[in-house]
Amino acid sequence: MAASLAADLKLLEEAARLAGEAALRYFRPGEATTAEVSYKEGNSPVSEADHAANDVLERHLRRARPSYQWISEETLDAEERLTASHLFVVDPIDGTRAFIAGLPQWCVSVALVVDGAPIAGVIHSPPLGVTYAGAKGLGAFRNGAPIGVSRRRSLQKAVVAGGKQTLERLQELTGSAVQAGPRIPSLALRLALAAENRIDLALAATGAHDWDIAAADIILMEAGGVLLDMDGERLVYNRPSLRRGPLCAGSAGLAGQAARALGLRR
Repeated sequence: MAASLAADLKLLEEAARLAGEAALRYFRPGEATTAEVSYKEGNSPVSEADHAANDVLERHLRRARPSYQWISEETLDAEERLTASHLFVVDPIDGTRAFIAGLPQWCVSVALVVDGAPIAGVIHSPPLGVTYAGAKGLGAFRNGAPIGVSRRRSLQKAVVAGGKQTLERLQELTGSAVQAGPRIPSLALRLALAAENRIDLALAATGAHDWDIAAADIILMEAGGVLLDMDGERLVYNRPSLRRGPLCAGSAGLAGQAARALGLRR
């Protein structure tokens, strides 16, 4: 099992790097992208680069594992995936708005989900020169070096990344003076910062989808952390709905404290 899982993780990383190379052809640091941009329902942007990266991921992954099903932000959802035991969950470019504007905080996010749980994941950011990877029982890594979540036990003075309103509500509900972490457009990268102890806690507002979080979820778990919903529960994947409510990520203690507090106000 460990050998096959290691092979799957290697496959995910290969695919993420190839997709990153495809996206980079359209990326201009500090300048607007050369890719054509359109807008989906909800005024969410999608670029020519998203589709190019998606094509690379689908071709590389499905050729290697033809029996695995597929979920992608840029591919029409298929009912067949609901009965599949193995499926890839991918976001070709997480942080498309940053990508379009020439900001470096974007990434390719790729995960393998088995029986409703992510077991391997890769978050690859070409402009930042960083690759996070993790697989069940194999550990979590940033550019090949092991990582682990914060050991802070109290929310007091904890560094928290999330929306301003959510941070203010967390302070109000807990009486803790938290410190605002960096503003990261890519949710996958924001969660990865919690996995590598760059921040103590990461928060996500309502509206994330499985492709935003599946890779980060297993990386967090292997880094000793958790990704929780507002009931303080771990997430189940490959449900009919791919949309999520608010989420908390970090050590079990801090994420649990935040989820309990914020969950009271739902």
